[in-house]
Amino acid sequence: MKEVYEMILEEFDPNRQAIINPQDLYKPIEGFPKVVISCFSRVTFARLLENYEHDEITRTSMANFEVIVYGITIGDQQIAVFNAPVGAASCVGIIEDLIQFGMEKLVLFGTCGVLNQDIEATSIIIPTSALRDEGTSYHYLPASNEVEVNKGILPLFQSFLDSHKISYQKGKVWTTDAPYRETIGKMKRRKESGAICVDMECSAVAALAAFRGFELCHFFYAADHLSEEKWDIRTLSSHSDLDSKDRIADLAIQFALFWEKAD
Repeated sequence: MKEVYEMILEEFDPNRQAIINPQDLYKPIEGFPKVVISCFSRVTFARLLENYEHDEITRTSMANFEVIVYGITIGDQQIAVFNAPVGAASCVGIIEDLIQFGMEKLVLFGTCGVLNQDIEATSIIIPTSALRDEGTSYHYLPASNEVEVNKGILPLFQSFLDSHKISYQKGKVWTTDAPYRETIGKMKRRKESGAICVDMECSAVAALAAFRGFELCHFFYAADHLSEEKWDIRTLSSHSDLDSKDRIADLAIQFALFWEKAD
C-alpha cells in the first residue's frame, strides 16, 4: 500500500488543461479588482465587512456552500474580499475561480497553531516555506517535501511591516489536512525539519500560485499552542481577542492598497 501511495503522490501532470476547468464554468468579470484579500475566520470577515462599505461583486461555490465576493472602495482604489473556506482542497478550488474572474494578487491571512510557546498569541508569522503534508499541492507542483512561500513578495511585505513598526517573525510552516492527526511524533519530526507553526492551506495555495502565476502574500497570526504536554487553545476561538484580529484585518487591507499601487 505504501508503494502505491508514494507513486500517486509523485504522479504530477503538468498539463494545464484539465477535464473540468474554471473557464468552463465562469467568464472573466470586466473591471474585477486585481488585488483580493481573504481570511478564514467567519467572525473576523464579518467584522471586516462591518467596518468597510462594500458591495457584492459576484458569487462562486463548491458543491455544498456558496462564497460571496465583495468589493471595497477606498478613495480611488478598489479591492475584492471573500471569506476563504478552511482546508487545502476547498480553498484552492475557490481561488481558482477568483483567478478566472480576474484576480492577479492575493493577500491571504488566518490563524496558525504554534509549535513554540514563546510565540505570542496574535503575533504575526510570515511563512517562507511550507512542509507539504496535504494532498492538493501535489496536483500543482512535482512531489517534494517543501514549497517556497511568499516568493518575490517577501521583501515588500517586510518593508511595509517595518515602516508601520509591526513586529513579526519568519519561518517554516507545517501544512496538514488532518488536524486530528497532529500526533506528538509527527509534531516532533516537523519541528526537527524547522517548522515553527502549523496550518491547513499554505503549501497548497503556494503551489497553486506557482502553477497559475498569480502573486501571493500569505501570513498568519498565532493562535493555539501545540505542546507535548497539553494542547493550549489560547486565542484560537473565533471570539477571542477580537480587537487584535480587527487590527490584523486592517493591516491586510492597508497592505493590499499599498500593493495595488506598488506597480
